[in-house]
Amino acid sequence: MDSTTSTLFQSAHPEGLISIDPLELKFPLELKKQICCSFQLSNKSDKHVAFKVKTTNPKKYSVRPNNGIVLPRSQSNVTVTMQAQKEVPSDMQCNDKFLVQSVAAPVGATLKDITPEMFNKEAGNHVEECKLKVAYVSPPRPPSPVREESEEETSENTTAVSRGSSEHQITSAKANELISALTKEKQSIIQENNRLQQELKLLKRGPRRNNGSGGLSIYYVVLIALLGILLGCYISS
Repeated sequence: MDSTTSTLFQSAHPEGLISIDPLELKFPLELKKQICCSFQLSNKSDKHVAFKVKTTNPKKYSVRPNNGIVLPRSQSNVTVTMQAQKEVPSDMQCNDKFLVQSVAAPVGATLKDITPEMFNKEAGNHVEECKLKVAYVSPPRPPSPVREESEEETSENTTAVSRGSSEHQITSAKANELISALTKEKQSIIQENNRLQQELKLLKRGPRRNNGSGGLSIYYVVLIALLGILLGCYISS
C-alpha cells in the first residue's frame, strides 16, 4: 500500500471508530522462546466495526485474530506472537510495525461478512488506520531461589520435633501419676478419718472402766485432730 492510498497515524483519531491500547507492543526478548503481546480495540461508536491487522514482517509474527468485528461500545483483544529468535540485536532496536485498519460495517455483520474490498480506500470507503510500533525489552528477572533444606538438616529438625514430643508425653505421664497417687492418698485419709470418728463415738457411749480408758479417749481425739489437719492441707492443695 503506497502513501497515496494510505495515511498512517500514531494514534486513532479522537472522533474515530476505535481506539487502540497500547500503541507500542513491548516484547520481553528471550532467545529460543515464543513471546506474546496483546493490544485491545475499543469500539467507541454505535456501529459495528470491522478491523484488519497487517505487519511489515509476517514471517516473524502471528496475529490472532488478524481480522474481525467489534460490536458497538465493546472491546476486542488481539494477541501477537513473535516467533522464537536465535540472537538478540546488539542495540535492542526493532523496526517492525503493525497497521490496524478499521471501517464501519453493516448492522449485524459477522466475521464471514468481512471482505478485502471493505478496506479499499480507492473504492471510496472511509478506512481508519493506526500504526503500532514494536519494542524489545529485557525479560523480568527470575525470583531468588528458595534455599532447600539438606537431608541432614531435615533429619535434625525431625529428630528435634520427635524429642520435644516425647519429653512432653513423659512429663504429662508423670503429672498424671502424681495426681493419681495424691488422689488415692486423700481417699485413704478420708476413710481412716471416718473409721476413727466411728470408734470415738463408740468409746464415748461405753462406760469408763479406769484411768487408762480415759487416756485412750484423749489419744484418739488428738489423733483425729491431726488427721483432720492433714486432710485439710491435702484438700486445699
